Amino acid sequence: MAFVPAKALLFTLLVYCFTVLGDSVSLAESPHHNAPSYPPVEAPKQPKSHPPAPSQPPVHPPTHSPSQPPSHAPLPHRIFVAVQGVVYCKSCKYCGVDTLLEATPLVGASVKLQCNNTKNPLVQEAKTDKNGYFFMMGPKSITNFGSHKCKVSLATSPMATCKKPTNLHAGLQGAILMPQSQPPVTSLPKQLPPYQLFTVGPFAFEPSKCSH
Repeated sequence: MAFVPAKALLFTLLVYCFTVLGDSVSLAESPHHNAPSYPPVEAPKQPKSHPPAPSQPPVHPPTHSPSQPPSHAPLPHRIFVAVQGVVYCKSCKYCGVDTLLEATPLVGASVKLQCNNTKNPLVQEAKTDKNGYFFMMGPKSITNFGSHKCKVSLATSPMATCKKPTNLHAGLQGAILMPQSQPPVTSLPKQLPPYQLFTVGPFAFEPSKCSH
């Protein structure tokens, strides 16, 4: 009966051997460890690209036309002097008053043009027509450049009842010449040289005595 325990012992040894062998096999097979997990690597983001700004045409500085020298008006020519005006006879009603109310044109009255731009004064005279109008050319030695040195004043009246010169518009002391753009109002002699026209007056004589 000793065979039975020996048999049991043999079985135990076999079991132990298989157990040890299984452990060896288990040890030979190294356990699989999971690799460490990493988060997925994202591709680097590209910066947002903006559409290209619209290209502006190149700015050029303004071009200037070559400067021209300033043009000057031609110098005026020296021309002769001519003077016009009208002479009236005042009404007794307005004697001593600077007005031409109710005055009438005086025919045949004399006026004189005197220029003092030389050592000796130059004098020209003219007479009025039926409208009391006069026109005269100045001395040939006087041009429009020297007209500021000339004056016109009353000389004589043909009317015995209207002989007193008045200082209306400086007719007594002498009136300066005022440039006039309009031509004379009456017919003039032909073949006149070029001239600049000046105007004076109107002038007036008045009665010396008036019965009021």
